[in-house]
Amino acid sequence: MKILLLEDDIILQDILKEFLEDLSHDVTEFYDGEEALDAIDSSSFDLLLLDINVPKIDGFEILAYLRDIGNTTPAIYLTSLASTESLKKAFALGADDYLRKPFELGELEARIEYISKIYHSKDEITFDSIRFNPKLYRLYKDDELINIRQKESAILEYFLHNQAKVISCDELIENLWSNDNPPTHATIRTYIKNIRRFFDKEYIENIKGEGYRFDIL
Repeated sequence: MKILLLEDDIILQDILKEFLEDLSHDVTEFYDGEEALDAIDSSSFDLLLLDINVPKIDGFEILAYLRDIGNTTPAIYLTSLASTESLKKAFALGADDYLRKPFELGELEARIEYISKIYHSKDEITFDSIRFNPKLYRLYKDDELINIRQKESAILEYFLHNQAKVISCDELIENLWSNDNPPTHATIRTYIKNIRRFFDKEYIENIKGEGYRFDIL
């Protein structure tokens, strides 16, 4: 899994990073919340491990922002905050788990495995060498995570649910955008061009004057 680790205790950060990498996870570590949030906005992660009391932007603010923009990446809080109020706030914001410090590394491993099973099994679409989870905006090709934007994910999901049907730009706009901020047809074409680059095969056919047809058969 590609994991983001936000932890301002450098010693603990090193311990967790080494432990997780020994489990074959790809770990990117951060000391402060601002850098972590920038990374989440610009890349894709399978799991967020978040401390709460960190410099600049705390773990609560980060998750509140992510859930507000529709980012559903699973998140586990690793924190010294032991109060019931903090736990309730974490789950109200959309956390998937809450692990109080100090904790056993084996317990963290078990919780990560459990969340991985839940998120990677539900809502996943597979074809050829592709695994796609539209709910998490996750696209894997040959088990390698590919960065996909939220709107690209939405368009790909719409194509997959409407295979072999000719879909116009107007239909995509009507179903995937709000009326107050619709994109141009040129923007739609750019999204589709980007989606095409994810695949070796030509799944998306351009129907001149009508739109696009997606077919994996």
